[in-house]
Amino acid sequence: MSRDNFLFAIIGVLLGFIAGFLLAGNISQREAATRGNLGTAQAQQNLPANHPPVGGGDQTAGEGGQQMLASVQAAMKQARENPNDFDAQVMAARLEYQIGRYDQAIEYLLAANKLKPTDPTVLAFLGEANMDAKHFDAAAKWYKAALTKTPTDVVSQDAYVYVLLQLGDLKGAEVEINKLAKLDPNNQDLPQFRQKLEELKTAKK
Repeated sequence: MSRDNFLFAIIGVLLGFIAGFLLAGNISQREAATRGNLGTAQAQQNLPANHPPVGGGDQTAGEGGQQMLASVQAAMKQARENPNDFDAQVMAARLEYQIGRYDQAIEYLLAANKLKPTDPTVLAFLGEANMDAKHFDAAAKWYKAALTKTPTDVVSQDAYVYVLLQLGDLKGAEVEINKLAKLDPNNQDLPQFRQKLEELKTAKK
C-alpha cells in the first residue's frame, strides 16, 4: 500500500471511531453546544451504523480502540519522519485536532505552513485550532491571513468576528461584522455578534 493510501486508510478508520469529535466551523453550533469546551465541535449527531458499541465492553470494541490508537500513532510517526511532506503534516494536524489536542495540531500546522505559506486551507485551520485553544491573538492573525487569500470564506469570516469580539477589538469587530453581513446577509450569528458588540461598547463608556 502506498504512503498516501495508507494515510487515507488511517483517516477512514479513525473517523469511524471518533465521529462524536468531528469538528466544524459553525459559530452558532459552537455557541449553543460547546463554546468553551470543544470550541467548534459540531452539535451531536447520530453515530454511523458501523460505529462500535459505546460502553458495551465487548471484544470487538476493544480491538477497534487498539486499532485506532495504532493508526493515530502511525500517522504521527509518518509526519515526524517526513518533515517535508506537506500532506503528512496536515493529516497529523487533523487527527490531533479531532481528538481535541489543539496545541499539538498547531505544531503540525505550523510545519505545513512553512512548506506552503500561502495555502488558504492551512491558514484557516491555524485560525480554527488557535481559536479552540483560546489563543485568540494568534487566531486573529491566521484568520486575517486566510481571508486575505479567500475573502469570500464565510466560515472564516464568521469565526474572525467571534475572535475579535473575544479580544475586545470593537473597531475591528464592527468592520468585520459589516463584511460578514455583505457576504451572508442571513447569517444567523449576526444578531448575537451585533448584540455582543453593543454590550462591549456600553461597558467601555
